[in-house]
Amino acid sequence: MKKLLIFPIILFLLLSIFFGCSSMKSHKTQFAGIDEKLVSRDYSGAIAQIESAKGKYYKKKEQALYYLDIGMLYHYNKQYQKSNEFLTKAENAIDELYTKSISRAAASLLINDNVMEYSGEDYEDIYLNVFKALNYLELDQFDDAFVEIRRINDKLSLLEQKHTKMADQFNVSKDKEKEFKAGKNKFHNSALGRYLSLLLYRAEDKMDDARIDRDEIQKAWKLQSQIYNFKIPDLNNYLKLSDKAKVNFISFIGRGPDKKANTLYIHTEKNLIVIGTTKENPRGKQNLETLDLINWKGVQKGYHFKFQLPFMKERKSNIGSVKIKVDGKTAAKLEVIEDIETVAFETYKIKEPLIYLKTITRTIVKGLFAAKGKQEMEKKIADPLLGFAARIAADVAVDATENADLRISRFFPGKALIGEIELTPGVHNIKIEYYSKNGTILFIDDLGDEEITKKKFNFFESYYLN
Repeated sequence: MKKLLIFPIILFLLLSIFFGCSSMKSHKTQFAGIDEKLVSRDYSGAIAQIESAKGKYYKKKEQALYYLDIGMLYHYNKQYQKSNEFLTKAENAIDELYTKSISRAAASLLINDNVMEYSGEDYEDIYLNVFKALNYLELDQFDDAFVEIRRINDKLSLLEQKHTKMADQFNVSKDKEKEFKAGKNKFHNSALGRYLSLLLYRAEDKMDDARIDRDEIQKAWKLQSQIYNFKIPDLNNYLKLSDKAKVNFISFIGRGPDKKANTLYIHTEKNLIVIGTTKENPRGKQNLETLDLINWKGVQKGYHFKFQLPFMKERKSNIGSVKIKVDGKTAAKLEVIEDIETVAFETYKIKEPLIYLKTITRTIVKGLFAAKGKQEMEKKIADPLLGFAARIAADVAVDATENADLRISRFFPGKALIGEIELTPGVHNIKIEYYSKNGTILFIDDLGDEEITKKKFNFFESYYLN
């Protein structure tokens, strides 16, 4: 009779684990079909889809993520005031959550990141200010745009310090075995931010300040070659004035990175843990390929644990080139000023060592605790079959709480391109054409007839998120 009762109990426990651990998983169901909406420029439809997901897939702990996603979509839908309202909420939430996370870092060392509030990736926190600045430019609020551009530099100067503080707090934890250290920041100067600043200073006839920004852009290529590993745009004529009107373009293409999960394994020796991944050999068997060896005082030989780590994955774009056509003739080819996706990868490396060690610490502590629990169960359950079922339930419980945090904003672009042409003042028909890598035209952003004057800030933004 007892045997008959235990099986339903174990089944009930397993189901409870799966449903109860949904808060420890990153949900992406809300994005189903949204890529097609972006390619077809159905931004209103995308906004409606994200708004309908609020409360269901965007819980309170994903509030900052919701603000980022909806704020970016409102920008693409040319609802600039509304975009800034949400991007400002996102920025405020990220600031508040960082302060909160510092204060409770030591206590949260053993908590899965999926349970914690999403506090944004560093690149999201930086580029939301770029899009707030662009919103203000569209609203003819130049002073406010300047404030946002300065915020970019402020955040970059504090980037490494921010994660070093977090590492220091982890090191206070009683569960800490190895010392936490943040990675080094290699992104100190945003060419895109400097470019927007240059244009604004030039529009206000502050040519010395504009020249400083141009020089800083050139420094970005010299001092940050791992990020700016492509040809620098030609800025030689930006500070040369003529009797013609300067017209500037910025285009955003592709999409920022996604997050995926990498499943790894821990094998323990005495005072040593081996981090590895499974790799199939020619005979079809799975071998453990060693990735890392870490001295871990007090751990005993013979334990095996599974865990997941998040990693950023590139979302490749089909776009090969972007051209400006004025009055039916090609006037310029836009050049890349910022690879936003590369910046995302580089800034992620600052906190990646913290995620790595935190996940390993949590896995070992939780795994050893579960192993001890299984030993106690075996002592109390004489029937081998029931003991096996109970051990399976315990293993499932541990695995179900070890899912990588895959939350990330879906709507930042992958690259920013710029270009400048000079036109005789008057009305001109302007088109921005997007070509595939094999030269096929993908999309034409027809801006129509635009009045160009020397006194006006002739600045046009376009995007094709393919």
